[in-house]
Amino acid sequence: MDLAAQALKPRQDAYWWRLLATGLCFAFFGVASLLVRLTVFPLLAALPGDAAHHQRRARLAINRLFRLFIGFMRGVGVFTFSVEGAERLGRPGQMIIANHPSLIDVVVMLAFIRDSNCVVKQSLLANPFTRKPMQAARYIGNSGSLDMLEEAARVLQEGQTLIVFPEGTRTTPGQPPQFHRGAAAIALRGARVLTPVTISVSPTTLTKAEPWYRIPHRRFHFQLRVGADIDPQAFAALGPAPLASRKLNDHLHQHFTKELALDEHPGT
Repeated sequence: MDLAAQALKPRQDAYWWRLLATGLCFAFFGVASLLVRLTVFPLLAALPGDAAHHQRRARLAINRLFRLFIGFMRGVGVFTFSVEGAERLGRPGQMIIANHPSLIDVVVMLAFIRDSNCVVKQSLLANPFTRKPMQAARYIGNSGSLDMLEEAARVLQEGQTLIVFPEGTRTTPGQPPQFHRGAAAIALRGARVLTPVTISVSPTTLTKAEPWYRIPHRRFHFQLRVGADIDPQAFAALGPAPLASRKLNDHLHQHFTKELALDEHPGT
């Protein structure tokens, strides 16, 4: 559904309360993030332990903050939520590929996986409010460089779970996802298993095309669906790395296109 058609629908489902609650959620997230950055992370940095201990503590703090935020959003009635197969996320050496329809996708994924790495936008590593937590958790900046690909492959080889959004930015509403081939290249270099996660948001909201206050006509539903595992080595056996990467990327694109079509036309 395009944004113009959605705007013509009658407002319902406690619209004005949801508008106020959405603003409260963003304010809550901003204030909580600032307090955590100024209090929790300096305390964690002062605790004894090696780099691995500090990394796990930082990721746990982010996980708890994001779970609190998701609970707050659901509690004030901004959205409903469902998840299928979350118990299969967070395995050693697992690379998780997800589409990216909304602003809160990264928050939800990190809220459901307690100790995971994530490829994040470079802007988050430069932002004074998010830089310290991102660095403490040792998330990987999405620079698109060969060094970034190698770093992502290395953490997978070490047994970390890695979350990647191969679109690099939020999907344009009404358009199929467009995956950069870097995600497939990382999977072929280091992943023990590749797991696709389909995210759907209905009605669409918090997209690139609309500000936070342009809320949908009714409460939106956020669904996270974990797909069947993919063996990267099955594609590595198809030929040289560039060919294997292209084949895997095409397979992922087809998978997500099919899954998202099912969400738009259930029962077909």
